[in-house]
Amino acid sequence: MTTQDVEMSENVPQFTNLIQDGTDAEIRVLPGAAEDGSAASFEILNEDHTLGNSLRYVIMKNPEVEFCGYSIPHPSEDKINIRIQTYGKVTAIEALKKGLDDLMDLCDVVSEKFTAAKDAYGKQAEDE
Repeated sequence: MTTQDVEMSENVPQFTNLIQDGTDAEIRVLPGAAEDGSAASFEILNEDHTLGNSLRYVIMKNPEVEFCGYSIPHPSEDKINIRIQTYGKVTAIEALKKGLDDLMDLCDVVSEKFTAAKDAYGKQAEDE
């Protein structure tokens, strides 16, 4: 996976380096972000409902987040728009980063448990 450019709205200069190396999604902040960073809308390319709904769910689990919702602008477009509003203690960028990290951790746990169960089943089948 490669890093793509992150385009920023001019009124929110602290929104640089949104995604780290090793990602392939292009994320940009859409116009209309709050000047204090507590609310912003993001566009994520090459994603659909799979990431959108999962990410929305995980972000809403953060007690610092007041609202998170996503939409797909048009069925023929391969992108999602996600809106995050916080209570002000964290920025929308921080909430998005935490949501992405938490979702990745959740996926890692599911993968580990699946692999362990598959290996246990394979070993049990060999023993019989």
